[in-house]
Amino acid sequence: MTSRISHTSFDCSNAYQLSLFWAAVLGYAQDPENPDEPGDEECMIFGPDGATPLLFIEVPERKQIKNRLHLDLRPTDRTRDEEVERILDLGGTVVEDLRTADGGWVVFADPEGNEFCVLRADPEIG
Repeated sequence: MTSRISHTSFDCSNAYQLSLFWAAVLGYAQDPENPDEPGDEECMIFGPDGATPLLFIEVPERKQIKNRLHLDLRPTDRTRDEEVERILDLGGTVVEDLRTADGGWVVFADPEGNEFCVLRADPEIG
C-alpha cells in the first residue's frame, strides 16, 4: 500500500494574495463553485486538469530561512528567459541567476520569500 500527494501546502501571511500570484505563474484557478476571497485564511488553487492543487494557509510566523522543499518550473510555451521576465512582471524576485551558456536556471522568491526555480523549456534542452 502507498500514499499519494493530496495537495502541496504553503504557509504564508496572506493566503489570498499568494494564491493569486501562483495562479498567474502556473495557469491555475480557484474552484469556481467555492471561490476564495480576500481575508480567507486558506485558499486552494487547481491546475487546468484539476490535479496537483496548491493550498495556501495563513500562519503567524514569517519565513525565516531557505526552503527545505521548493518547486522547479519548466516553461511550456516560451523560453526560460521569457518566463523569467514574465515572473518578474508578476512580482517574483530573482534570488540567484545561475544561467549559463549551455543551461542553468534562475532561483526566484515569490512575494512572501518562498524560493522556486525556473529551468529551461524542453525545446531549449539539447
